[in-house]
Amino acid sequence: MKQHILFDLDDTLIHCNKYFYLVIEQFVESMTTWFAGYPEVTPAAVRDKQTEIDIAGVAILGFKSEHFPQSFVDTYEYFSALLGRPRSPVEIDFAWKLGLSVYDHETEPYPDMQATLDRLAERGHELHLYTGGEILIQKRKIEHAQLERYFQSRVYIRQHKNSEALEHILAEGLFDRGQTWMIGNSIRTDVVPALTAGINAIHMKAETEWLYNIIQIEVEPKGAFFTLNRLIEVPDTIHGYVSLR
Repeated sequence: MKQHILFDLDDTLIHCNKYFYLVIEQFVESMTTWFAGYPEVTPAAVRDKQTEIDIAGVAILGFKSEHFPQSFVDTYEYFSALLGRPRSPVEIDFAWKLGLSVYDHETEPYPDMQATLDRLAERGHELHLYTGGEILIQKRKIEHAQLERYFQSRVYIRQHKNSEALEHILAEGLFDRGQTWMIGNSIRTDVVPALTAGINAIHMKAETEWLYNIIQIEVEPKGAFFTLNRLIEVPDTIHGYVSLR
């Protein structure tokens, strides 16, 4: 039976978090160098404050590219004000450019990405891509990962990825919710909106997960809900569930 399958992009089909963590560690190293002699500026303190500011920014701006480098600048300015250390335009510019550099990293597929999509397409399922972020950045990733052949025009890019955004996509596309799946790593932006909308969901566990994505699931599934560790498990999981119905 044909299923409509929506895939998340970042940290579901391609790597994302690891590049953000790499840049954050570079920022932490810079901060502890700039603020040498200030015992309050420890690596843990810098990470915690940057995470706090970053998550607060997403809540307001959504997945806008500027919010991440701004979290570096805001973290820098927080400690500067807290400790009375003069701000340096050179350091602020470095922090901003370092934050932006995360979007220049390569597009690296998750293991078995192509095999998974091939199997689903060969079984006649209709594949969709639903991702959060800015159009130009996400389209560049899609092109580099050569994903157009699987999703064609069925690509939805939203700055705010939440229940309202998913509901609009489902209603506009007249999806049969009993035959529709959302597959993604984020409990906040993939799983909970899918369960709220009454569609099937698969949570793909990430090796290291961004704190923003981790929330309690308080929605009772109306259909299927699975947690998997590997993409290659997706086709047989969906086929097995559909076959038993």
